[in-house]
Amino acid sequence: MPQYLLLTAIFLFSAVCLGGYLGRKLKKENPIFKFLLIFSAGFLLTITVSEIFPTIFSGHDNKHHIGYWVLGGVLLQILLESLTKGFEHGHHHHQKESGIITIGLASGLFIHAFLEGIPLSQIMEGKNQLIWGIAIHNIPVSLLMGSFFLNSNASVPKKIIFLVFAAATPLGILLGGYFPSEYSRYALAIVAGIFLHISSVIIFESDTHHKFDNKKMAYVVLGIASAAIIQGFHTHIGE
Repeated sequence: MPQYLLLTAIFLFSAVCLGGYLGRKLKKENPIFKFLLIFSAGFLLTITVSEIFPTIFSGHDNKHHIGYWVLGGVLLQILLESLTKGFEHGHHHHQKESGIITIGLASGLFIHAFLEGIPLSQIMEGKNQLIWGIAIHNIPVSLLMGSFFLNSNASVPKKIIFLVFAAATPLGILLGGYFPSEYSRYALAIVAGIFLHISSVIIFESDTHHKFDNKKMAYVVLGIASAAIIQGFHTHIGE
């Protein structure tokens, strides 16, 4: 494995662990959770439409075929949410803490995070906008998981579930290197569909009354602007 991919795997694993550690210190009602979720939605949406879409459709003879893989990612995320109950986009308040720790939740989160790691194995050094997107997306998820799984009353199985989630994306990076590069394009298309669905759900359902919210809009715009700045910076560096 190239050194920069190993460093990427370590970075993403450490980011989740740090988020989990901070999450155990915060109350589940802390407004930072909502801010980070909405911010990450704007960031993910920008990375998806400005970076991932051009990558998967560029130089491909059958663009409609790739489009179906994107739709497959949307449908897959809907299926995974039947297992996770929307935990990955902040729907923890619909769950009782005693009932949310299930094999379904662990499996759904693992598959979600593992798939994100596969296309990273084919990304060239310096092309790390997707890495930032995944890291920022995982921060609010790891904060929530830390508050549920790493509190003082958490059992050993709960802590193991958290570690499995933390290791899922690095494992995807490791195993993705054994896949043909064309498979990585399909995996990236699936990830695009997953990101598209998650970011849309967070933006449109974060307000239970479905009213225009100036603060929410500001968080989304901040996420979009941050992604655009990072993308512009790396584009300038690559020139």
